[in-house]
Amino acid sequence: MGDQMQFIVEKLNQEPFRKNYSLISFDSLESLQLLQLLSDVLGEIDPKHAVDIREELPEQTAKRMLNLLGILKYKPPGTVSDLSAFRQGLVTGSKSVIHPVLHWLLQRTNELRTRAYLARFLVKLEVPAEFLQDDTVADFNKQYEELMEAFKNLHKEHEQLKISGLSTAEIRRDIGAMEEEKDQLAKRVEHLKKRVETVQNHQRMLEIARQLRLEKEREESLAQQKQEQKSQLFLVEQKVQRAQVQLKEMKQVVADSKPESLMKKLEEEINFNSYLVTEKIPREMESKKTSVYFLQKVVAEPAMTQADLTALESEINEVNAQINQLVEKRMIKYEPADSKFSMYRQQASIISRKKEAKAEELQAAQEEMSSLERQVEQRSSQAHELEGSEVLTEDEFKQYVSKLRSKNTFYKKKRLEIAEITAEYGILQRTEELLRQRHEAIQQQLQAIEEKKGISGYSYTQEELERVSAVKSEMDEVKGQTLDNMSEMVKKLNAMVAEKKASLAPVIKELRQLRQNCQELTQECDEKKIQYDSCAAGLETNRSELEQEVKGLLEECAQEESNYRYINCMKRSLEIQLQRAKEEMKACVSPDPQERRRAVREQYTRIILEQENLGKKLREKQKVVRESHGLNMKQMKMWQDFEQLMECKRDCFLKQQNQAAIGQIIQEGGKDRLVL
Repeated sequence: MGDQMQFIVEKLNQEPFRKNYSLISFDSLESLQLLQLLSDVLGEIDPKHAVDIREELPEQTAKRMLNLLGILKYKPPGTVSDLSAFRQGLVTGSKSVIHPVLHWLLQRTNELRTRAYLARFLVKLEVPAEFLQDDTVADFNKQYEELMEAFKNLHKEHEQLKISGLSTAEIRRDIGAMEEEKDQLAKRVEHLKKRVETVQNHQRMLEIARQLRLEKEREESLAQQKQEQKSQLFLVEQKVQRAQVQLKEMKQVVADSKPESLMKKLEEEINFNSYLVTEKIPREMESKKTSVYFLQKVVAEPAMTQADLTALESEINEVNAQINQLVEKRMIKYEPADSKFSMYRQQASIISRKKEAKAEELQAAQEEMSSLERQVEQRSSQAHELEGSEVLTEDEFKQYVSKLRSKNTFYKKKRLEIAEITAEYGILQRTEELLRQRHEAIQQQLQAIEEKKGISGYSYTQEELERVSAVKSEMDEVKGQTLDNMSEMVKKLNAMVAEKKASLAPVIKELRQLRQNCQELTQECDEKKIQYDSCAAGLETNRSELEQEVKGLLEECAQEESNYRYINCMKRSLEIQLQRAKEEMKACVSPDPQERRRAVREQYTRIILEQENLGKKLREKQKVVRESHGLNMKQMKMWQDFEQLMECKRDCFLKQQNQAAIGQIIQEGGKDRLVL
């Protein structure tokens, strides 16, 4: 706070204020003196506010200062309650309010002076919509906006010229230097003329030099034209090359395709473009317009404090709670489960969303393809300009890309096969391991059974029999008895195996029943999944409907807000008109004749008197014209008759002269005959 007061006192003691304050004297200023000091600072920024606050009411002073501070975009600290306290403190001249304002104004006086100057011409006067329906008012408003834009451009040019650093002194110095150079060149030319006059045939040499200069200029222009022709030729060659590639591609497409496929492709493109034009783009435009409308509303609104945001959040929460209540009531009143068309609507909504997603993917792919084509063209042109290695044509590049794609496909296919083989190998290894473990378990069980039955080593013996089957014939006589015993044991083992099979039969039957139950449960799971999907689609549809209702409520809220803004604008315009009427009344009852003369009523009274005098003069002139109209018409008729009479006399005189000349000629001819 001390630093703030120190800064304010230092600025007020400097030009143009020169108050000679100290910290003690400044702190001891009363509220009226603080308000006058603030008015003086505002008057330094905007000369219209250099007034004595004792000559106006406190409400007028506060209103005037608040308007200027709003134009200068001063943001008081605090919440809504603090804003009301700020207004009250500005009316009463509170130090806690005046000191921060003075500190903010004195920090950026030059910037605020420029802003106030521009505000005099750029603060737009809001005209109500019903007044703009009048053609005259609309024309004046349009002219007003055009003049405002012209002022903006002129101010920008003025600032740019100020920033550019050009001054009149520098321009004058440059002009003086160029005039001196001009005089020096003129002297050199005179000196050279004098030197050349002494040379024989100097006129012829000058003429040859002039022709040489003209030819050089012509050579330069021809070289420039040649360069331009080369560049144009290069562009034309590129166009021809692209056209040839396109023609070749079209020929290949026509050769490789049938009319049915072309028609199908064209129909698909037409359907896609019609979908974009009729559904997707209008929807996007509508959403963009809505977002722009809301953004414009946000920009048009004044700066919001934390309290405003808190109030808006509370309002939003209340509106959301009301929406939820309405939705619950609607769901209770209209149960969508009984609707026969709910499933079809759900499917239609799902399909429409998928369609929109695919359309966006296709559009993005087309944009990416067009951007890649432009990049390829740019790279090819750059390579051609750099005269590097030969660049592949579009057809060759497509063939190269197709080869790469085929190789990539072949590589992916083989890689997939390798992955499948690897997976199968792992499965086989696991199967082998399981079979080995099972074999070992069976061997252990068999050994246990053999030990239990007293025939341990049977399996080993069987393996040994198989191993020595090659020498079986030689040992038949030696082991005949053993083979009989072993055959009996084999029969016993087969009987035991059959018995085990019989004991396992009910287990297998039960296993089949369990498999059947598993299939039934799987089918029931699929049905439940279908029901879940349909229920989810129904909930999605309900959510979309709720979103539409919320959107409608938001639009209604926006409409009500716009009506509120419109009513505020009307109120503001009526206040301005009332203020103008008060000023007019004040000017009319003012004892100052100059003030009364500036009143609108006096001006219109003078204009009416001038028009009445002019009308009176015109009526008198009309009366004189009407009175002299008959005589003037009669006189005009007499002059016309007189003109006809004079023309007749002229014709008679000319005829008489012609007859006299003819008679004279005849008389002279008679005299000549008599003489002969």
